[in-house]
Amino acid sequence: MSNAMWGGRFADGTAEIMETINASIDFDRKLAAQDIAGSQAHVAMLARQGLVDAADADAIASGLAQVKGEIEAGTFSFSRALEDIHMNVEARLAEIIGPVAGRLHTARSRNDQVALDLRLWVRDAIDGLIPEIAALQRALARRALDCAGMVMPGFTHLQSAQPVTFGHHLLAYVEMLARDAGRFRDARKRLNECPLGAAALAGTSFPIDREMTAKALGFDRPTANSLDSVADRDFALEALAAAAIAATHLSRFAEEIVLWTTPQFGFVRLSDAFSTGSSIMPQKRNPDAAELVRGKTGRVFGALIALLTVMKGLPMAYSKDMQEDKEGLFDALETLSLCLAAMTGMVEDLTPDPKRMKAAAGAGYATATDLADWLVRALKTPFREAHHITGRIVALAAARGVALEKLTLDEMRSVEPRITEDAFAVLGVERSVRSRTSYGGAAPANVRRQAKAWLKRHGEP
Repeated sequence: MSNAMWGGRFADGTAEIMETINASIDFDRKLAAQDIAGSQAHVAMLARQGLVDAADADAIASGLAQVKGEIEAGTFSFSRALEDIHMNVEARLAEIIGPVAGRLHTARSRNDQVALDLRLWVRDAIDGLIPEIAALQRALARRALDCAGMVMPGFTHLQSAQPVTFGHHLLAYVEMLARDAGRFRDARKRLNECPLGAAALAGTSFPIDREMTAKALGFDRPTANSLDSVADRDFALEALAAAAIAATHLSRFAEEIVLWTTPQFGFVRLSDAFSTGSSIMPQKRNPDAAELVRGKTGRVFGALIALLTVMKGLPMAYSKDMQEDKEGLFDALETLSLCLAAMTGMVEDLTPDPKRMKAAAGAGYATATDLADWLVRALKTPFREAHHITGRIVALAAARGVALEKLTLDEMRSVEPRITEDAFAVLGVERSVRSRTSYGGAAPANVRRQAKAWLKRHGEP
């Protein structure tokens, strides 16, 4: 039997495998709310333009509200034979109000309908993600404020570099997340054009009002080119790109949590709420939440690459390949939401160990740069020469197996005779971080100021 929705051209039904590969209802049912919202706006416009009479428009609107209620209540019966969410909704509408349901599809196509639905879904997803990013920023800023003076090692190449503070380190992720939120806001702004009314690809001969439907659905304006309206998936790609970068940031932080919770680091501890055990090793505490955030990042990356690959060879305008735009997109943005919640929970849960951090901060001659800077300030030594002198002093300390501050003045003078006792004042890790007062530096006063500014920005006094 041919498809009742589009089968007039076809005498015979499709093969079973064709129905299986063609159907998208198993995943595009997520678009139900957006599909019905678009249909409600469309029929209201058709009525105002005199393309559907008022009684029919009221019946369609009432029927759509009933369909929405059934879907929300979980009583709606989805059919694979009807392929997608659009046909499922329209078929149920016809069961409720009869043949008048067919008037709903006047002056539109499934091409502009799905483009609309997906834009609405992505917009809703972004509107959910931005406050979730802000929640993680608040958690980080609160913890940064508490830990503004908690000294820890700063690393380059995962080697001890210079002392920083735990609060300063956490604020780095606040900055990253701010850029993530900005990318999502930018993506939302660009996607906020309404494709409804582009029809299949060329627009329509009916006297529709695209400005009306765009306004009703919260868009800034209708899209300007009917071909681009149905062919474009940039909005999905851009959202996925923003999600991939955000997931990268979460994964980097998750990796640090994994490292920090090891006995070798011991910088932080996660409670039982965010740890798991081993089925064979009773001593184990595994930071699985962090590891899963790190692992799920691959799913977000994959969705972006998959959709780029789908779109790269498509001619104008719509091709069935574009049905593959949804599953990865849905999964990626929902996965990012889950990861944001997990990271927020871990930030609020973790307990830092300031003694372990401070001890590690002084390891690896982390204050060597402070000594070089002292040579520049106090002795007017050119920095490159100061760097060389300090390197020789570090080598001397390493040969003796002691920290820089444990060298005697005479030992330091054996490398640079002009060094005075004052040099030892810059070699403590706490003095080192307090001296980093440049804008954006690690000084505790800077950290407190920045943390308070972020909290105020997110509505906290």
